[in-house]
Amino acid sequence: MSTALHATKPLKIGQYLVDPAVVLAPMAGITNVAFRQLCREFGSSSSLYVCEMITARAVVERDSKTMQMITFGEGERPRSMQLYGVDPTSMAEAARIIVGEDRADHIDMNFGCPVPKVTRKGGGAALPYKRQLFRRIVRAAVKAAEPAGVPVTVKFRIGIDDDHLTYLDAGRIAADEGAQAVALHARTAAQRYSGRADWSAIARLKEAVTDVPVLGNGDVFSAQDALRMVAETGCDGVVVGRGCLGRPWLFGELQAAFRGEPIPAGPRLGQVAEVLLRHGVLLADFLGEDKGIRDLRKHMAWYLKGFPVGAELRRSLAMVSTLAELEDLVGRLDPDLPFPDSADEPRGRQGSPARVVLPEGWLADPEDAMVPDAEDMHSGG
Repeated sequence: MSTALHATKPLKIGQYLVDPAVVLAPMAGITNVAFRQLCREFGSSSSLYVCEMITARAVVERDSKTMQMITFGEGERPRSMQLYGVDPTSMAEAARIIVGEDRADHIDMNFGCPVPKVTRKGGGAALPYKRQLFRRIVRAAVKAAEPAGVPVTVKFRIGIDDDHLTYLDAGRIAADEGAQAVALHARTAAQRYSGRADWSAIARLKEAVTDVPVLGNGDVFSAQDALRMVAETGCDGVVVGRGCLGRPWLFGELQAAFRGEPIPAGPRLGQVAEVLLRHGVLLADFLGEDKGIRDLRKHMAWYLKGFPVGAELRRSLAMVSTLAELEDLVGRLDPDLPFPDSADEPRGRQGSPARVVLPEGWLADPEDAMVPDAEDMHSGG
Protein backbone atom coordinates (compact mmCIF):
# COMPACT_ATOMS: atom_id res chain seq x y z
CA MET A 1 0.00 0.00 0.00
CA SER A 2 1.13 3.56 -0.60
CA THR A 3 2.37 5.79 2.16
CA ALA A 4 -0.06 8.57 3.15
CA LEU A 5 0.96 12.07 4.03
CA HIS A 6 0.73 13.05 7.69
CA ALA A 7 -2.90 14.08 8.05
CA THR A 8 -3.58 15.49 11.48
CA LYS A 9 -1.93 16.79 14.59
CA PRO A 10 -2.94 15.18 17.88
CA LEU A 11 -5.96 16.73 19.58
CA LYS A 12 -5.94 18.14 23.09
CA ILE A 13 -9.29 17.57 24.80
CA GLY A 14 -9.01 18.66 28.39
CA GLN A 15 -5.91 17.03 29.81
CA TYR A 16 -6.01 14.24 27.23
CA LEU A 17 -3.86 14.08 24.12
CA VAL A 18 -5.90 12.28 21.45
CA ASP A 19 -3.29 10.80 19.11
CA PRO A 20 -4.14 10.11 16.38
CA ALA A 21 -7.22 12.33 16.25
CA VAL A 22 -9.64 9.43 15.79
CA VAL A 23 -12.83 8.73 17.74
CA LEU A 24 -14.93 5.56 17.79
CA ALA A 25 -18.53 6.79 17.63
CA PRO A 26 -20.96 5.35 20.17
CA MET A 27 -23.29 2.85 18.50
CA ALA A 28 -26.24 1.21 20.24
CA GLY A 29 -25.66 -2.48 20.87
CA ILE A 30 -22.14 -2.27 19.42
CA THR A 31 -19.66 -0.16 21.38
CA ASN A 32 -19.72 -2.10 24.62
CA VAL A 33 -16.53 -2.77 26.55
CA ALA A 34 -15.69 -5.83 24.41
CA PHE A 35 -15.85 -4.06 21.05
CA ARG A 36 -14.02 -1.00 22.38
CA GLN A 37 -11.21 -3.20 23.68
CA LEU A 38 -10.93 -4.91 20.30
CA CYS A 39 -10.68 -1.55 18.51
CA ARG A 40 -8.07 -0.32 21.00
CA GLU A 41 -5.98 -3.47 20.46
CA PHE A 42 -5.66 -2.54 16.78
CA GLY A 43 -5.55 1.24 17.14
CA SER A 44 -3.92 3.73 19.45
CA SER A 45 -4.62 3.56 23.17
CA SER A 46 -4.71 7.37 23.15
CA SER A 47 -7.51 7.71 20.61
CA LEU A 48 -11.07 7.98 21.99
CA TYR A 49 -13.43 4.99 22.11
CA VAL A 50 -16.89 6.04 23.26
CA CYS A 51 -19.33 3.74 25.03
CA GLU A 52 -22.98 3.32 24.08
CA MET A 53 -25.30 6.28 24.69
CA ILE A 54 -26.34 6.66 28.34
CA THR A 55 -29.44 8.66 29.27
CA ALA A 56 -29.13 11.24 32.01
CA ARG A 57 -32.39 10.25 33.67
CA ALA A 58 -31.34 6.58 33.81
CA VAL A 59 -28.12 7.59 35.59
CA VAL A 60 -29.99 9.76 38.08
CA GLU A 61 -32.47 6.95 38.81
CA ARG A 62 -29.67 4.34 38.76
CA ASP A 63 -31.36 2.09 36.26
CA SER A 64 -29.66 -1.31 36.63
CA LYS A 65 -29.21 -1.98 32.91
CA THR A 66 -27.70 1.47 32.39
CA MET A 67 -25.33 1.14 35.32
CA GLN A 68 -24.06 -2.16 33.83
CA MET A 69 -23.50 -0.41 30.50
CA ILE A 70 -21.21 2.08 32.24
CA THR A 71 -18.45 -0.53 32.22
CA PHE A 72 -14.89 0.19 31.18
CA GLY A 73 -11.99 -2.17 30.77
CA GLU A 74 -9.00 -2.34 33.07
CA GLY A 75 -6.54 0.24 31.82
CA GLU A 76 -9.09 1.86 29.47
CA ARG A 77 -8.14 5.53 29.59
CA PRO A 78 -9.57 7.94 28.92
CA ARG A 79 -12.98 6.43 29.67
CA SER A 80 -15.36 8.14 27.24
CA MET A 81 -19.10 8.16 27.89
CA GLN A 82 -21.84 9.58 25.70
CA LEU A 83 -24.64 11.23 27.67
CA TYR A 84 -28.09 12.06 26.34
CA GLY A 85 -30.79 14.25 27.85
CA VAL A 86 -33.36 16.99 27.24
CA ASP A 87 -33.45 18.52 30.72
CA PRO A 88 -30.63 20.74 32.04
CA THR A 89 -31.39 19.71 35.63
CA SER A 90 -31.14 15.95 35.07
CA MET A 91 -28.13 16.46 32.79
CA ALA A 92 -26.31 18.35 35.53
CA GLU A 93 -27.21 15.75 38.16
CA ALA A 94 -26.11 12.88 35.91
CA ALA A 95 -22.81 14.61 35.19
CA ARG A 96 -22.27 15.18 38.91
CA ILE A 97 -22.85 11.48 39.61
CA ILE A 98 -20.53 10.41 36.81
CA VAL A 99 -17.64 12.61 37.87
CA GLY A 100 -18.32 12.34 41.62
CA GLU A 101 -18.15 8.55 41.46
CA ASP A 102 -15.23 8.59 38.99
CA ARG A 103 -17.18 6.70 36.32
CA ALA A 104 -15.73 8.49 33.26
CA ASP A 105 -12.88 10.75 32.18
CA HIS A 106 -14.67 12.38 29.24
CA ILE A 107 -18.35 13.13 28.55
CA ASP A 108 -19.64 13.43 24.99
CA MET A 109 -23.15 14.86 24.62
CA ASN A 110 -25.53 13.36 22.06
CA PHE A 111 -27.51 15.78 19.92
CA GLY A 112 -27.34 13.71 16.75
CA CYS A 113 -29.64 10.72 17.20
CA PRO A 114 -32.32 10.67 14.45
CA VAL A 115 -34.52 7.79 15.62
CA PRO A 116 -38.22 8.63 16.18
CA LYS A 117 -38.39 7.46 19.81
CA VAL A 118 -35.73 10.10 20.61
CA THR A 119 -36.76 13.01 18.36
CA ARG A 120 -40.47 12.71 19.22
CA LYS A 121 -39.50 13.74 22.77
CA GLY A 122 -37.41 16.66 21.53
CA GLY A 123 -34.12 14.84 22.01
CA GLY A 124 -31.19 13.95 19.80
CA ALA A 125 -31.05 15.79 16.49
CA ALA A 126 -34.28 17.66 17.27
CA LEU A 127 -32.91 19.53 20.26
CA PRO A 128 -30.38 21.99 18.78
CA TYR A 129 -33.29 23.71 17.01
CA LYS A 130 -34.24 25.04 20.46
CA ARG A 131 -31.14 27.19 20.80
CA GLN A 132 -31.68 28.42 24.35
CA LEU A 133 -32.57 24.98 25.69
CA PHE A 134 -29.53 23.53 23.91
CA ARG A 135 -27.37 26.24 25.50
CA ARG A 136 -28.75 25.51 28.99
CA ILE A 137 -28.11 21.75 28.66
CA VAL A 138 -24.52 22.15 27.46
CA ARG A 139 -23.84 24.74 30.15
CA ALA A 140 -25.26 22.45 32.85
CA ALA A 141 -23.08 19.50 31.87
CA VAL A 142 -19.91 21.58 31.54
CA LYS A 143 -20.47 23.27 34.90
CA ALA A 144 -21.09 19.94 36.66
CA ALA A 145 -18.06 18.21 35.11
CA GLU A 146 -15.61 21.10 35.35
CA PRO A 147 -14.61 20.79 39.06
CA ALA A 148 -13.37 17.24 38.40
CA GLY A 149 -11.47 18.29 35.29
CA VAL A 150 -13.67 16.12 33.06
CA PRO A 151 -13.94 17.61 29.55
CA VAL A 152 -17.28 17.78 27.76
CA THR A 153 -17.63 17.49 23.98
CA VAL A 154 -20.76 17.82 21.83
CA LYS A 155 -21.89 15.87 18.75
CA PHE A 156 -24.74 16.96 16.47
CA ARG A 157 -26.09 16.75 12.91
CA ILE A 158 -26.51 19.37 10.19
CA GLY A 159 -30.08 19.91 11.26
CA ILE A 160 -33.55 18.45 11.37
CA ASP A 161 -34.00 18.62 7.59
CA ASP A 162 -32.90 20.83 4.71
CA ASP A 163 -35.30 23.58 5.84
CA HIS A 164 -34.17 23.57 9.48
CA LEU A 165 -30.36 23.61 9.66
CA THR A 166 -28.90 24.01 13.13
CA TYR A 167 -25.23 23.02 13.02
CA LEU A 168 -23.53 26.43 12.81
CA ASP A 169 -25.48 27.83 15.77
CA ALA A 170 -24.97 24.56 17.67
CA GLY A 171 -21.22 24.67 17.13
CA ARG A 172 -20.89 28.29 18.24
CA ILE A 173 -23.14 27.80 21.29
CA ALA A 174 -21.34 24.62 22.40
CA ALA A 175 -17.95 26.35 22.15
CA ASP A 176 -19.29 29.43 23.98
CA GLU A 177 -20.57 27.26 26.83
CA GLY A 178 -17.27 25.47 27.40
CA ALA A 179 -17.42 22.35 25.24
CA GLN A 180 -13.85 21.37 24.42
CA ALA A 181 -14.60 19.96 20.96
CA VAL A 182 -17.55 19.60 18.61
CA ALA A 183 -18.29 16.82 16.13
CA LEU A 184 -20.59 17.03 13.12
CA HIS A 185 -22.31 14.06 11.51
CA ALA A 186 -22.75 15.66 8.12
CA ARG A 187 -26.32 14.51 7.50
CA THR A 188 -29.69 15.87 8.57
CA ALA A 189 -31.92 13.87 10.88
CA ALA A 190 -34.29 13.38 7.93
CA GLN A 191 -31.51 11.62 6.00
CA ARG A 192 -30.90 9.24 8.88
CA TYR A 193 -28.04 7.15 7.46
CA SER A 194 -29.04 7.31 3.79
CA GLY A 195 -27.42 9.08 0.86
CA ARG A 196 -24.05 10.77 1.16
CA ALA A 197 -22.74 12.88 4.01
CA ASP A 198 -22.24 16.54 3.05
CA TRP A 199 -18.61 17.09 3.97
CA SER A 200 -18.83 20.72 2.84
CA ALA A 201 -20.87 21.36 6.00
CA ILE A 202 -17.90 20.16 8.08
CA ALA A 203 -15.73 22.72 6.28
CA ARG A 204 -18.26 25.49 7.00
CA LEU A 205 -18.42 24.51 10.67
CA LYS A 206 -14.63 24.57 10.86
CA GLU A 207 -14.70 28.12 9.48
CA ALA A 208 -17.40 29.17 11.99
CA VAL A 209 -15.92 27.55 15.10
CA THR A 210 -12.31 28.52 15.53
CA ASP A 211 -11.57 28.19 19.26
CA VAL A 212 -12.17 24.45 19.79
CA PRO A 213 -11.41 21.40 17.62
CA VAL A 214 -13.99 20.40 15.00
CA LEU A 215 -14.32 16.71 14.14
CA GLY A 216 -15.99 15.24 11.07
CA ASN A 217 -18.29 12.23 10.95
CA GLY A 218 -20.03 10.48 8.07
CA ASP A 219 -18.95 8.07 5.33
CA VAL A 220 -15.51 7.20 6.70
CA PHE A 221 -15.28 3.60 5.52
CA SER A 222 -11.51 3.43 4.97
CA ALA A 223 -8.31 5.15 6.03
CA GLN A 224 -8.23 6.90 2.66
CA ASP A 225 -11.73 8.29 3.33
CA ALA A 226 -10.46 9.75 6.61
CA LEU A 227 -7.46 11.38 4.94
CA ARG A 228 -9.71 12.80 2.24
CA MET A 229 -12.16 14.20 4.80
CA VAL A 230 -9.37 16.02 6.63
CA ALA A 231 -7.90 17.34 3.37
CA GLU A 232 -11.24 18.53 1.98
CA THR A 233 -12.72 20.05 5.14
CA GLY A 234 -9.78 21.09 7.32
CA CYS A 235 -11.35 19.26 10.26
CA ASP A 236 -9.17 18.43 13.25
CA GLY A 237 -10.03 14.74 13.44
CA VAL A 238 -12.51 12.07 12.41
CA VAL A 239 -15.31 10.18 14.14
CA VAL A 240 -15.81 6.64 12.82
CA GLY A 241 -19.06 4.73 13.21
CA ARG A 242 -20.41 2.22 10.70
CA GLY A 243 -17.07 1.96 8.88
CA CYS A 244 -15.58 -0.20 11.63
CA LEU A 245 -18.47 -2.66 11.93
CA GLY A 246 -16.92 -6.08 11.51
CA ARG A 247 -13.62 -4.33 10.94
CA PRO A 248 -12.01 -3.21 14.21
CA TRP A 249 -8.59 -3.28 12.50
CA LEU A 250 -9.66 -0.08 10.72
CA PHE A 251 -8.26 1.77 13.76
CA GLY A 252 -4.80 0.37 13.01
CA GLU A 253 -5.13 1.54 9.40
CA LEU A 254 -6.24 4.99 10.57
CA GLN A 255 -3.32 5.23 12.97
CA ALA A 256 -0.88 4.41 10.18
CA ALA A 257 -2.50 6.85 7.77
CA PHE A 258 -2.55 9.73 10.24
CA ARG A 259 1.08 9.14 11.16
CA GLY A 260 2.25 9.07 7.57
CA GLU A 261 3.08 5.36 7.63
CA PRO A 262 2.14 2.72 5.04
CA ILE A 263 -1.48 1.64 5.44
CA PRO A 264 -1.54 -2.11 6.15
CA ALA A 265 -3.22 -4.39 3.64
CA GLY A 266 -6.59 -5.78 4.70
CA PRO A 267 -6.44 -9.10 6.55
CA ARG A 268 -6.90 -12.47 4.90
CA LEU A 269 -9.92 -14.49 6.00
CA GLY A 270 -7.80 -16.52 8.43
CA GLN A 271 -6.87 -13.33 10.27
CA VAL A 272 -10.50 -12.19 10.24
CA ALA A 273 -11.43 -15.53 11.80
CA GLU A 274 -8.93 -14.92 14.62
CA VAL A 275 -10.43 -11.47 15.28
CA LEU A 276 -13.96 -12.89 15.22
CA LEU A 277 -12.99 -15.50 17.80
CA ARG A 278 -11.29 -12.87 19.95
CA HIS A 279 -14.46 -10.75 19.79
CA GLY A 280 -16.48 -13.76 20.95
CA VAL A 281 -14.16 -14.37 23.91
CA LEU A 282 -14.34 -10.72 24.98
CA LEU A 283 -18.15 -10.68 24.73
CA ALA A 284 -18.39 -13.91 26.71
CA ASP A 285 -16.19 -12.38 29.43
CA PHE A 286 -18.41 -9.29 29.58
CA LEU A 287 -21.92 -10.74 29.18
CA GLY A 288 -21.49 -14.43 29.94
CA GLU A 289 -21.05 -17.05 27.23
CA ASP A 290 -24.70 -17.53 26.27
CA LYS A 291 -25.61 -13.86 26.00
CA GLY A 292 -22.20 -12.85 24.64
CA ILE A 293 -22.18 -15.31 21.75
CA ARG A 294 -25.77 -14.41 20.89
CA ASP A 295 -24.66 -10.77 20.79
CA LEU A 296 -21.86 -11.69 18.40
CA ARG A 297 -24.34 -13.02 15.81
CA LYS A 298 -25.23 -9.57 14.53
CA HIS A 299 -21.55 -8.92 13.71
CA MET A 300 -21.17 -11.98 11.46
CA ALA A 301 -22.36 -10.44 8.18
CA TRP A 302 -20.08 -7.44 8.74
CA TYR A 303 -16.99 -9.57 9.40
CA LEU A 304 -17.67 -11.75 6.36
CA LYS A 305 -18.74 -8.95 4.01
CA GLY A 306 -17.36 -9.53 0.52
CA PHE A 307 -15.71 -12.87 1.28
CA PRO A 308 -16.97 -15.85 -0.78
CA VAL A 309 -18.15 -17.89 2.20
CA GLY A 310 -20.66 -20.63 1.43
CA ALA A 311 -24.29 -20.06 2.36
CA GLU A 312 -24.44 -23.01 4.77
CA LEU A 313 -21.35 -21.95 6.75
CA ARG A 314 -22.52 -18.32 6.75
CA ARG A 315 -25.91 -19.43 8.11
CA SER A 316 -24.30 -21.58 10.81
CA LEU A 317 -22.12 -18.69 11.97
CA ALA A 318 -25.17 -16.44 12.15
CA MET A 319 -26.78 -18.94 14.55
CA VAL A 320 -23.72 -19.77 16.68
CA SER A 321 -24.43 -20.27 20.39
CA THR A 322 -21.22 -21.37 22.16
CA LEU A 323 -17.53 -20.52 22.06
CA ALA A 324 -16.66 -24.10 21.18
CA GLU A 325 -19.06 -24.00 18.24
CA LEU A 326 -17.64 -20.65 17.16
CA GLU A 327 -14.09 -22.01 17.25
CA ASP A 328 -15.14 -25.00 15.16
CA LEU A 329 -16.98 -22.90 12.57
CA VAL A 330 -14.27 -20.26 12.06
CA GLY A 331 -11.82 -23.14 11.63
CA ARG A 332 -13.75 -24.11 8.47
CA LEU A 333 -13.13 -20.75 6.80
CA ASP A 334 -10.51 -20.65 4.05
CA PRO A 335 -7.63 -18.82 5.77
CA ASP A 336 -5.94 -17.79 2.51
CA LEU A 337 -8.82 -15.84 0.97
CA PRO A 338 -7.62 -12.24 0.42
CA PHE A 339 -9.45 -9.22 1.81
CA PRO A 340 -12.09 -8.18 -0.76
CA ASP A 341 -12.04 -4.74 -2.38
CA SER A 342 -15.80 -4.45 -1.79
CA ALA A 343 -15.25 -4.40 1.98
CA ASP A 344 -14.47 -0.67 1.81
CA GLU A 345 -18.01 0.01 0.64
CA PRO A 346 -20.68 1.32 3.07
CA ARG A 347 -21.69 -1.11 5.79
CA GLY A 348 -24.24 -1.06 8.55
CA ARG A 349 -27.67 0.52 8.43
CA GLN A 350 -28.50 2.87 5.59
CA GLY A 351 -32.25 2.88 5.02
CA SER A 352 -34.18 5.72 3.44
CA PRO A 353 -34.84 9.36 4.29
CA ALA A 354 -37.93 9.92 6.42
CA ARG A 355 -39.89 12.74 7.98
CA VAL A 356 -38.53 13.55 11.44
CA VAL A 357 -41.03 12.90 14.22
CA LEU A 358 -41.12 15.94 16.54
CA PRO A 359 -43.16 17.06 19.55
CA GLU A 360 -46.28 19.02 18.61
CA GLY A 361 -45.42 22.65 17.86
CA TRP A 362 -41.66 22.01 18.16
CA LEU A 363 -40.76 24.23 15.20
CA ALA A 364 -42.91 27.19 16.28
CA ASP A 365 -40.27 29.04 18.32
CA PRO A 366 -36.56 28.20 18.21
CA GLU A 367 -35.93 30.47 21.21
CA ASP A 368 -38.37 28.58 23.48
CA ALA A 369 -36.30 27.10 26.32
CA MET A 370 -39.08 25.02 27.89
CA VAL A 371 -38.01 21.47 28.73
CA PRO A 372 -39.98 18.76 26.86
CA ASP A 373 -42.52 16.81 28.90
CA ALA A 374 -40.67 13.49 29.19
CA GLU A 375 -37.06 12.40 29.19
CA ASP A 376 -36.31 8.91 27.96
CA MET A 377 -34.97 6.25 30.35
CA HIS A 378 -33.70 3.99 27.57
CA SER A 379 -29.90 3.95 27.34
CA GLY A 380 -28.18 2.62 24.25
CA GLY A 381 -30.14 4.53 21.59
